[in-house]
Amino acid sequence: MYVYDEIDQRVVDERVAQFRDQTRRFLAGTLHEDDFRALRLRNGLYIQRHAPMLRVSVPYGLMASKQVRMLARIAREYDKGFGHFSTRQNIQYNWPKLETVPDILELLASVQMHAIQTSGNCIRNVTADHFAGVAPDELDDPRPWCEIIRQWATLHPEFSFLPRKFKIAVTGSPQDRAASKVHDVGLNLVRNGAGEIGFEVLVGGGLGRMPIIGHVIREYLAPRDLLAYLDAILRVYNMGGRRDNIHKARIKVLVKAVGPAKFREMVDAEFEKSRDIAPVLTDAEIARVKSHFVPPKYELLQDEDVVTGAGNEFRNWYQRNTRKHKIGGYRAVVVSLKSPQRPPGDITDVEMEKVADLADQYSFGLVRSTHDQNLILADVRQQDLKAVWQALQAIDLACPNIGTLTDMIACPGLDLCSLANAGTLDVARQINERFDNLDYLYDIGDLELKMSGCMNACGHHHVGHIGILGVDKSGEEWYQITLGGSAGGQDAALGTVIGPSVAKNDVPETLDRLICVYLEQRVESERFVDTFRRIGVAPFKARVYAPADQAA
Repeated sequence: MYVYDEIDQRVVDERVAQFRDQTRRFLAGTLHEDDFRALRLRNGLYIQRHAPMLRVSVPYGLMASKQVRMLARIAREYDKGFGHFSTRQNIQYNWPKLETVPDILELLASVQMHAIQTSGNCIRNVTADHFAGVAPDELDDPRPWCEIIRQWATLHPEFSFLPRKFKIAVTGSPQDRAASKVHDVGLNLVRNGAGEIGFEVLVGGGLGRMPIIGHVIREYLAPRDLLAYLDAILRVYNMGGRRDNIHKARIKVLVKAVGPAKFREMVDAEFEKSRDIAPVLTDAEIARVKSHFVPPKYELLQDEDVVTGAGNEFRNWYQRNTRKHKIGGYRAVVVSLKSPQRPPGDITDVEMEKVADLADQYSFGLVRSTHDQNLILADVRQQDLKAVWQALQAIDLACPNIGTLTDMIACPGLDLCSLANAGTLDVARQINERFDNLDYLYDIGDLELKMSGCMNACGHHHVGHIGILGVDKSGEEWYQITLGGSAGGQDAALGTVIGPSVAKNDVPETLDRLICVYLEQRVESERFVDTFRRIGVAPFKARVYAPADQAA
């Protein structure tokens, strides 16, 4: 993974000192709240429903074990003993005291971490496929390109006060596990006719109040021009994006207003005009960054059959919670943060330390966070899988539900977030109670359930096979259901609202009715989303809104 040089370390250390003084002046009453707000946001600090919330950057989801141990220490000493992994691959602390945040940032800096640009109207944490570097279907590792973009974007003087937040994702796989089509900019690694690797560039994707699938504005971009072209996109957005309405300030609104073709013309014109001053990625710089991402020293192993003769519990875990590795004799292990006993994405300080220990012992000292709020040990020898499973079982991190309905994404909702209209965590608990039979979950098969507590869509409900959106109706919590969404690959799509929202306690029953339609109508090995796209919304809608005696 990337290791800070002297300049990197100096930047984060000086930022800590600056924010410590800014916090001191704010608490002393000599720095106005309006002035402090912009400063705290650029250091990842929100004021939430009950306490400040600190969002820590985890670039492209990659952490060293010592960093995970520091995150555990912060959870224990400065929070309530846990952290929450988000869909942006970051970790959030929901209970720090404002006066202690500079101390937290100082501890983060000591292990080459920070919270810079995890909030505010700037370029946020750059994300990637969480199986980057080990996925068999990968064209090229996207993480070096993410790191190049991170270094370019951090404290960029021209793009520190954009019309609105800006998110970039890079993927090297046709399956697109980075959800590049619902980002402000998505970069997909491709080959041109000469076999050279470059980027397909998508712009204007996003969720929230106006969900949109991104548009391709360049089919092939040479690596040397990556930063220059991003400069051009950001410059067009910075000059043309709306600043009079926070709900219409994202780049997707500008792209929609002028049209993708016109936006492409504007970017190309800016790109050509700025060639003499634009940054150029040299082969030497690309090689420098890539040198931080060389593969670990894998042993020469052969694939093993570790399932035959094993019990059902291990077999289920192996099938659901491990993935094929590009190197023979290894598997990638998904650490489930979705057991019925925990809010989705939450992990305690003790559990984090245990995961760090497992990473050191079995996975080259590295841990990854995923877009769907789990963790990954990416490089586990197949002969060690049973030992890893047993260790994860002991700390409630081996629930064999990855890819199933209970592997749901959920934002913290009304329990913690000041923007939320409805709760999510209690609904997640009810869903887990209703669907507690693993055999039934396996029969349902792959199903992406995503839930948000408000229209900001932090839970990505628009692109769930089943999406749940919390809404406020005269002070009561109700939930709108969408079907047929998907964030990855060629079938990326926004979900369809099936009808009126349902009451909070009716959500599990509603899901049950939806799934019954699917099980009755599916053909062979169709996924839920495939059946929905084949038969349409009508059968699902009819079952959901039928009287109870007819729906049984």
